Amino acid sequence: MDDEQVPPPHASAAQPADTQPAGRGVLVGVCSWTDPTLLRSGWYPAPAQTAEARLRYYATQFGLVEVDSTYYVLPSEQAVAGWIERTPDGFVFNVKAYAPLTQHTLNVRTLPPVLRDDLPSRIRSQPRLYARDTPLWLTRTLWQHFRTAVRPLHEVGKLGAILLQFPPWFRISRANRDYLAQIRKWLPDYRLAVEFRHVSWLQERSRQQTLDHLADHDMSYVCVDEPQGFRSSVPPIVAATNPALGMVRLHGRNRAAWAAPGQHGADQSKYRYSPAELHEWLPKVRELAAATAETHVLFNNCFADNGVSNAGEFARLLGVGVPHRPAPRPLPGLEPPEEE
Repeated sequence: MDDEQVPPPHASAAQPADTQPAGRGVLVGVCSWTDPTLLRSGWYPAPAQTAEARLRYYATQFGLVEVDSTYYVLPSEQAVAGWIERTPDGFVFNVKAYAPLTQHTLNVRTLPPVLRDDLPSRIRSQPRLYARDTPLWLTRTLWQHFRTAVRPLHEVGKLGAILLQFPPWFRISRANRDYLAQIRKWLPDYRLAVEFRHVSWLQERSRQQTLDHLADHDMSYVCVDEPQGFRSSVPPIVAATNPALGMVRLHGRNRAAWAAPGQHGADQSKYRYSPAELHEWLPKVRELAAATAETHVLFNNCFADNGVSNAGEFARLLGVGVPHRPAPRPLPGLEPPEEE
């Protein structure tokens, strides 16, 4: 990959000046604004019937969102352009890395035709490709496409960070530490946030080594709230490994669904935090915010209106206001279709 000069990582992600005081430097949002159960929940007003209208409305309520769709497919140029045009200045997108880039299984059918058609037949004929079987050249190519696709967000100052959510089988090892370091080389110009799903990274004997490794590569450790007691559980510790950015993701506490075989993410997100549970995170977020220039708090309990409701409640507890600012009108060619 080339190392061309690019603007510095997102410099305007702190909460806009008209929405600061007590929560200065903290942005609150959710991990999806398009979840089907959210669309059916009634949270969006009746006029918000298009993808454009929903994102515009969301951006009047929160200053931060996580893009979840990029975990399933590489983002397209048109989609990224739409995100930029439909949100106001200062709005921030965290973009979740495409699944195979964080050593999840690659669904070959999700590759863009330009990449899929160039694959050797032995790879193209497989429905799924495991990380251990994915050629290095293909991984490098996918990172290049991903980096290029999100660059417009970076250039206009709307890219918060790339979320690297690793799977439960990504355990602590020298090879996996080396892979983290390699990602930094592939994405030298973006802020990176790492979320682990295997307890080995944060056990007492390995915790400091893990945090030091992230710090050495300017990666933000993602603090989590999730059910405890499973191999995929990570303790809810607070750690600032990159002074530029702290991040918290709250997944809910649905123990029955967290580690159940075959459970879909929608089942895991069927949880609404109580006021007392939200209060537990206030001192932790304030501690993280005191150690970083900017802190992102994201609710991943996205079933129905659980996430947006909890995010709004938490923002109010922190004293972080909502933007209530209209997004700019779309560029020609990006308008929603006319209603009949």
